[in-house]
Amino acid sequence: MPEGHLIHRYAREQHSALAGSVPALSSPQGRFDPHPYAGRTLRAVEAYGKHLLYHFDDSPALHVHLGMRGLFLRHDDPAVPPRGGVRLRLAGERVAYDLIAPIRCEPLPADGERALRASLGPDPLRADADPAEAVRRMSAAGGAIGAAVLDQATWAGIGNAWRAELLFLAGLDPDARGIGPAPARRLWELAVRYLALGRDAGQVVSDPTTPDERWVYKRDECRRCGAPVRRWQLAARTAYACPVDQPVAAVRHDRRAD
Repeated sequence: MPEGHLIHRYAREQHSALAGSVPALSSPQGRFDPHPYAGRTLRAVEAYGKHLLYHFDDSPALHVHLGMRGLFLRHDDPAVPPRGGVRLRLAGERVAYDLIAPIRCEPLPADGERALRASLGPDPLRADADPAEAVRRMSAAGGAIGAAVLDQATWAGIGNAWRAELLFLAGLDPDARGIGPAPARRLWELAVRYLALGRDAGQVVSDPTTPDERWVYKRDECRRCGAPVRRWQLAARTAYACPVDQPVAAVRHDRRAD
């Protein structure tokens, strides 16, 4: 599933290319009705966690969630014909974006938009995110920290790859429970920093010196110490952790210090 860094990258690029224009919307697949947006000016493209919101004049927000398989194809020549399976084409004067296989592509009335925003926790890539609220939600979360990180109501935008790498960088075992404000704050600060790097690079970046390498995610051995990486199922996804660099005892020590 595309994680928050890629959703923000899509939003930034499409906002730059299309905002302020009247894009032509079509649905070659026929599963989306573009008529409510015909002739409407696109004011902004906004990312919130794993969700995209397109704000048109005098129209409900257009809500897109890519899900596990969704993606955008960019065409620098808008005259390039779309594939038959394209759910939505957004075409400007110089560029077109084809949306393929999303789990959501729908008009979202004002009450639906409010409900969506209320369901999401702070997003590390949004300027309006409240760090204190982010720390409060994470430190108050019950259960394993590895499950809380994936819960979009706790923090929005983090998926499995970021879970593995951020928890490694924070020295937190995914199975650790009841972390206090200090480790939650450290984890949030890492998320803010590294997701921004990932947004700009278009990929998960957990080591700026070697952007294409991961510490533990989908690795057999920890890249830092060489210990065998633990793998197990947590919150319906495969968790990855180094038993040396992510000891549960360190979390207990940080909690006593809060």
